[in-house]
Amino acid sequence: MHFTVLIPARMASQRLPGKPLVDLLGKPLIVHVCERARDSGAAQVLVATDDQRIYDACAAAGFRAELTSTEHASGTDRIAEVVTRLNLDDAEIVVNLQGDEPLMPAADIQQVAQLLDAHEDAQMATLCTPIHELEDYLNPNVVKLVSDQAGNALYFSRAPIPWNREGAIASLASQQHWQGALRHIGMYAYRVRALRQLAAASPCESEQLEKLEQLRALWLGMKIAVDVAREAPGPGVDTPEDLKRVTKILQNN
Repeated sequence: MHFTVLIPARMASQRLPGKPLVDLLGKPLIVHVCERARDSGAAQVLVATDDQRIYDACAAAGFRAELTSTEHASGTDRIAEVVTRLNLDDAEIVVNLQGDEPLMPAADIQQVAQLLDAHEDAQMATLCTPIHELEDYLNPNVVKLVSDQAGNALYFSRAPIPWNREGAIASLASQQHWQGALRHIGMYAYRVRALRQLAAASPCESEQLEKLEQLRALWLGMKIAVDVAREAPGPGVDTPEDLKRVTKILQNN
């Protein structure tokens, strides 16, 4: 199966300035992400960035990067520009891997591409993992999803879904039944045609409320195939504390 991994990356991170280039065991963070993508069996791996410094760091490590507009509102818009530049066929599969996921298993990157390839009626695919802790279930920074019997996404939310009405007698924190809830992993496979359509559409109301771009795809009527990840990914890097935690994990491995 042929697929391309595109990694959007920008320097403007409020909680960790210059995040793609922070040192992680002697290499820029973005290079670790590229290495994960390379090991997935992708036909090509490209970083989509608006910063020459990120471009140079990728090139120095032997990875290809493309400079994009500085006006993009999202990573999806950024990779859509690169897809157009590469003149990829509408039916080709592209995986959007976030540039702050140095612990994303290569097996999961391959899995999400294979999932879309296996579901010809789907325009996108993504992965999830089971939620084991009530704290995660209630955490708005942990995105939850619900899917239908065919394995297509019904909804994504920062709210705790599905919600057991009889399980929370006193308050939200008193909920006793969250087993079976699923945590969304923010990595997507797109057919190029769907990626172009998504980037061309305006944000919908649910997307603006939840701050979740994948809700635009559902609003447009796209099918998003969902599966449980073969390997649970490690934490991403959003803060200096995350960087310390990821560094320790890599050292221990």
